[in-house]
Amino acid sequence: MIYSVSFREIADWLSGGRWPLALQKTTEALTALQSAGAEFGLIACNTLHIMFDQVKRQSPIPLISILDATVEAIEDKKMRTIGLLGTLLTMNSRVYKKGFETRGIVTLAPEEEEQQTIDRVIHKELVQGIIRAKSREIFTRIIHGLESRGAEGIVLGCTEIPLLVRQRDCEAHLFDTALIHAKSALDYAML
Repeated sequence: MIYSVSFREIADWLSGGRWPLALQKTTEALTALQSAGAEFGLIACNTLHIMFDQVKRQSPIPLISILDATVEAIEDKKMRTIGLLGTLLTMNSRVYKKGFETRGIVTLAPEEEEQQTIDRVIHKELVQGIIRAKSREIFTRIIHGLESRGAEGIVLGCTEIPLLVRQRDCEAHLFDTALIHAKSALDYAML
């Protein structure tokens, strides 16, 4: 079952410090999914995982974390330094950096101007289904910069980024959080 919420609305609430509204909307969605028969849930968005712990406490059903699943995937590859791409909220979130740090994983973020570019491409292109070769080149250049700073792998911390960047575009291992999260949900469902 899928309950689709307006990402823009919730992201605006989060960036504007109106977390209670975002939390309420997300909890309502999970309650509706439970009423429809869902036995567990996913928040299929990296940015919204900034409030995952709060949502989890209020959720009527168990939730699978995209962050926890990604950390496990990084550990499986025995990597200790990763680059993080995503929305501005995700790249600057203490939640992600802390989630990685608690497991001994160093997180490298792009430079501030690069973060602005990544965020713009995500919101103005990718979420609208626009894929541009020029944007792929920009992302690839940013990834190479993170590699030169020591990143062993790159977390594609926005579920739209894999539409633009693929493993063949760079040397560092790419962690597709959407795919990792889906596999984690399948493993949970098979228990």
